[in-house]
Amino acid sequence: MADLQDELHATAEVGELDRPDVEGEFEPDVLEDERGLAVDAGPEGDAADDPLVRAHALLAAHPVADGYSGLPWALRHLPWYDLELGESTIDTDVPRLREGHVAALFWSLHLPEGLVGERAVGATLEQLDLVKTVVEAHPEGLRMAHSAAQVTDARNCGRVAVLLGPAAAAALDDSLGILRALHSLGLRVLTLSGASWAGQNGLTRFGEEVVRETNRIGVLVDLSGASDATVRRALTISKSPVVFTRSAARALRPHPANLPDDVLVELGITKGLCLVPLTAEQTGPSVRDVADHLDHVRALAGPECVGLSGTYDSGAAHPQDLSDASGYPRLVAELLGRGWSESDLALLTWGNVQRVLRSADFTARAARSRREPSTAKIAELDG
Repeated sequence: MADLQDELHATAEVGELDRPDVEGEFEPDVLEDERGLAVDAGPEGDAADDPLVRAHALLAAHPVADGYSGLPWALRHLPWYDLELGESTIDTDVPRLREGHVAALFWSLHLPEGLVGERAVGATLEQLDLVKTVVEAHPEGLRMAHSAAQVTDARNCGRVAVLLGPAAAAALDDSLGILRALHSLGLRVLTLSGASWAGQNGLTRFGEEVVRETNRIGVLVDLSGASDATVRRALTISKSPVVFTRSAARALRPHPANLPDDVLVELGITKGLCLVPLTAEQTGPSVRDVADHLDHVRALAGPECVGLSGTYDSGAAHPQDLSDASGYPRLVAELLGRGWSESDLALLTWGNVQRVLRSADFTARAARSRREPSTAKIAELDG
């Protein structure tokens, strides 16, 4: 994060309005139990001492912005579904989103391995069209959003905001024009793994141009699954905060998509965002294991650089008590029991995602005044 970051810090901090002043705020007379039913705190406020009750109260004010859902691909294989009523064959539907206090959700446009070129572009467009069709069919529960402001508006209207992305790098077919077209259709996040220009040796010259163009148009760069060399180079050249949509701490669990400690420290310096996945493979089989990763990322990157990624409907196994989108209160209750402050939890669940969305928009507005749309070709730069 180079010169533009100085510009960011010279102004009011991007997303500053989303940083909550919440200490002592969550002591209502009427709280909710695990089922979301009203519980009278009583004159002594005994119910307020229950971490799960406190978790529901906190999430009611600062709901979850979930960084990754595989729902679009899962829905392709269902002959019929109604997300408003609920669907037992998938991990996510509107009732469970409400039970888990999820108010924003990134819907992945990722593809099965092996799709490349025109097939990858076509399949991504079909995924994008499916998402819009699903949202339009469930207007009482879902609403499309393309910015931090629209996410907040959807939440204020009682809807779950749906954001498009991440999409796979293969969806670009090595074309910056296709990147811009996908952005005009609503794409907000692009994953930099799996492309010839973002391999084990890092970003090629064309890969660096992809990062610059994502910055210019306001698409967030997702580095989960990218090589260590690609991660380090992208952290260096990106003017906008990068995100890891599905990465935990490699020191606790040596999964290739998890991050080593030095990268977590650098992420904190550059004000990026690590969205910790709720998967048994990457974080472990229990709520406590997930909390351990969140503790570790917060300690190294800072409380403003850690978030949540349900990774539901992606085919992954999930920790016990976090099997679907309704489980977030149990995770927040565990963190409350570990002494997380309510302000740090509000950043974890909602504020940090809002910050990077606002920052990407701010960076894009500044970059567009300095830089024309790139017409670079991979054959010219990497040939």
